[in-house]
Amino acid sequence: MKSLKHPDITFYKMAGIHPCSVEENLPVDAERLYELCNSNDFVAVGETGLDYYWSTDYVKEQKESLRTHCDVARQTAKPIVLHNRDSTSDLLDIIEDEQDGRLNGVWHCFTGTIDEGKRALDLGLVLGVGGVATFKNGGVDQVLKHLPLDSLILETDAPYLTPSPYRGKRNEPAYIKLVAEKLADIKDISLQEIAEITTQNAFRLFGLHH
Repeated sequence: MKSLKHPDITFYKMAGIHPCSVEENLPVDAERLYELCNSNDFVAVGETGLDYYWSTDYVKEQKESLRTHCDVARQTAKPIVLHNRDSTSDLLDIIEDEQDGRLNGVWHCFTGTIDEGKRALDLGLVLGVGGVATFKNGGVDQVLKHLPLDSLILETDAPYLTPSPYRGKRNEPAYIKLVAEKLADIKDISLQEIAEITTQNAFRLFGLHH
């Protein structure tokens, strides 16, 4: 889908039910989700996942929803986009249980440990690197040192998680350069290399072409 204001920019769609919206969308319409995600207009399944930060009232329903999204992702051969907040162990356990060799996707807004990151990679996921990597005391930058660059993609999570030095303000896609610069510093390579490698990673994950 092309931007009307900026025709050189292309937007790609995904379909899913965010874990914080599961309550309002029960039961999950698996047939409709499959119909959307099976369309060539959609490149991914999600954002789905688990979120125990705001409430744990619907943990069972969140898990069921996540499994439904995993099933649709396998059926459509589309990557799954995973939200994770205070739920890492349960999230990775479900992905491990659902993984049959056909499931891939991204741990969106990765903030895990080295071991959690490596486990996610072993399960066929890549890791989304956003503004948190630039936070002075976030700790993500130290973890990323130990994880392979060919398994990382850049993201903004706009309008949230604005990278330093604009933390606290509204995030926007233009700030992704700040994340790229931080990752270049972490990996001690050029910004150009970061841009090329992470772009290739994203295109490979979502089945896109230059």
